[in-house]
Amino acid sequence: MVDLFNYRRRPTAVVHVGNTPLGGDNPIRLQSMTTTPTCDTEASVAQARRIADAGGEYVRLTTQGVKEAENLRNINAELRRAGCMVPLVADVHFNPRVAEVAALYAEKVRINPGNYVDPARTFKKLEYTDEEYAAELRKIEERFVPLLDICRAHHTALRIGVNHGSLSDRIMSRYGDTPEGIVESCMEFLRICRRERFDDVVISIKASNTVVMVRSVRLLVSAMEAEGMDYPLHLGVTEAGEGEDGRIKSAVGIGALLADGLGDTVRVSLSEEPEAEIPVARHLVDYVTSRAGHAPIPAEAAPGFSWLRPERRPTRRVANVGGDCVPVVVSSRTGCAEPSAADYVYIGDGRAWTDWADTDSDNGTDGKAKRPVLVADFGECAALRAAHPGADIVPIFPHTAMPFVGLVPGRVKFLVLQYGVPAEEYAACLKAHPEVVVVCMANHANRLGQQRALVHEMMLAGVHNPVIFCQMYRHSAEEKGDFQIEAAADMGALMMDGLCDGLWLMNDGTLPAACVEATAFGILQAARLRMTKTEYISCPGCGRTLYDLRSTIARIKEATASMTGLKIGIMGCIVNGPGEMADADYGYVGAGRGKISLYRRKECVAKNIPEEEAVKRLLALIEADRKAG
Repeated sequence: MVDLFNYRRRPTAVVHVGNTPLGGDNPIRLQSMTTTPTCDTEASVAQARRIADAGGEYVRLTTQGVKEAENLRNINAELRRAGCMVPLVADVHFNPRVAEVAALYAEKVRINPGNYVDPARTFKKLEYTDEEYAAELRKIEERFVPLLDICRAHHTALRIGVNHGSLSDRIMSRYGDTPEGIVESCMEFLRICRRERFDDVVISIKASNTVVMVRSVRLLVSAMEAEGMDYPLHLGVTEAGEGEDGRIKSAVGIGALLADGLGDTVRVSLSEEPEAEIPVARHLVDYVTSRAGHAPIPAEAAPGFSWLRPERRPTRRVANVGGDCVPVVVSSRTGCAEPSAADYVYIGDGRAWTDWADTDSDNGTDGKAKRPVLVADFGECAALRAAHPGADIVPIFPHTAMPFVGLVPGRVKFLVLQYGVPAEEYAACLKAHPEVVVVCMANHANRLGQQRALVHEMMLAGVHNPVIFCQMYRHSAEEKGDFQIEAAADMGALMMDGLCDGLWLMNDGTLPAACVEATAFGILQAARLRMTKTEYISCPGCGRTLYDLRSTIARIKEATASMTGLKIGIMGCIVNGPGEMADADYGYVGAGRGKISLYRRKECVAKNIPEEEAVKRLLALIEADRKAG
């Protein structure tokens, strides 16, 4: 099982994919997917080469029909003729015959258990006796084994790729729309692979919801371990979106798993050109794996903590921090006085601070502040409070100043701690001062392990004070993307573990403070902990896409950006549309060439709208629901 505090990759079997094996001691492989029609050989070859030139080690192509599967032969031949040896992966949905043809010409075939044999989902509740359910499993085996035989004969690898958005009605009727159902959908096929002694198998479990994705993969690893399986994992957050939000969301979900040593190949799904995904994946993988061989962290897991089914750590609420409050954001303004949307703003000794926040602060029960509370070095609080009686100023103490915590008045106090400070020293202080919020910092090569270690040590000591995680970086303005990927990856597992009561990002560089602060809010939203803006669940596009995806995303975002907390799904086709949009408020889905269907959650409310009218109709639907609500 995973070591919570020390990074090491999960041992897996080696899977042979053309000339680029994965798993075992091989590097974590990077991949992307073409957006060209697979029957267009020239365009598909050109895009595959761009992906390979960017560092992609596998290229996936959609094969929605037999003719697309057959054209993989031509694409493969043209790539090899050009000296490009990147393995090709066929992406198959709904049609087992297509998978069998694709296995002749691709180095790997991806199938989706939700629709390989089971019919397309209708979200109907079905009732099965145990005998009927067993009969359905036999149908799967009868249809699946021929594909395994073809793959074995042609040395073709297989990816069993489960999508949260396309679980079958059969699975959902027995297990519900749950991580357990997602895992069982995968395990049904894995058990057949093992019985047939077919070992070149890779697994993926994806969702647009990072919490569902991370918990499902954790449960899958546990289920495989219980049954003696060591298949490698493909990681990805499906329909992550575009731009900064897509990168942050991908880094939160993928980073949370990579940090625990899980994952053998990665795809970052962005609604952009496929080759743009590769540098993002490269930086994410390199950043996380660079902690290999770190100095050991000799920590102990707290009893009652569940890595498989984590719940939020119970804490004593301090003002708007901890308890049932949404996680707060702390920002630093020691060198400038520009406005801040954060809940708390650190001003250091106050020398660079002006009177911009010299008004009453009002922290409500919803965790939002009309004005940020100011955080000042504890020795400066008295003078700053006297000079600015209208400001709400709270002290922050280094751990060496614990004896002074009781001497400075305040309803909220911050105490900076890191793992290694003797627990007997800080536990007594925290128990005596329930008004203290811990600011957890780390200077270890594996900061996740060290920050986890402190919180688990607090739980072992019976300490219930809230914890804000402080992450420190050094990036220039030109390295904003790297900063966002690293910060999101560092916070992923901490948030998924239920340990996060707040986030404080610090950057010693030329990144604007507003960018650092916005990244903190983006990370919390990506983990579904605090919604502060509209969320777009948009697919990256592929050869199945039925309309101009990127221009449509831009128009929808421009019209809905101010609708805080709203979730809108923008899907190129029907494959994952309704399922992923069960988590969204509204959906915009390609239904045919130039035709769009609109959804309210899982319900289709308008079919086959001409593309030129569809965005306007979507906005009208949202507006009508708002007025009715």
